[in-house]
Amino acid sequence: MLPQELHILFWDINFETSDPTAYPQYSIGWVLEFGDEKAVKWMKHTFSEVEIRRVITTEQTLSRKSANFWALVYHIPTDQVAALRPGNNA
Repeated sequence: MLPQELHILFWDINFETSDPTAYPQYSIGWVLEFGDEKAVKWMKHTFSEVEIRRVITTEQTLSRKSANFWALVYHIPTDQVAALRPGNNA
């Protein structure tokens, strides 16, 4: 399921009782904000592009830097990205 080397990224969950794929909003958002190449590869293999794009457009807790980067990668207009809307302090 989750490669051992990515456990450090999800330090705040118990792998004995939790499954990162059961919470796509949380897991994708965490990878978008803090993930490295291995984490992004896992995310793209685990979740559909539709799910990833949905998180990019709805997750208000992404930093402006991460939100802008992923909007560019996925060709999403910045006005459709929640973290980039005026008034968002993330």
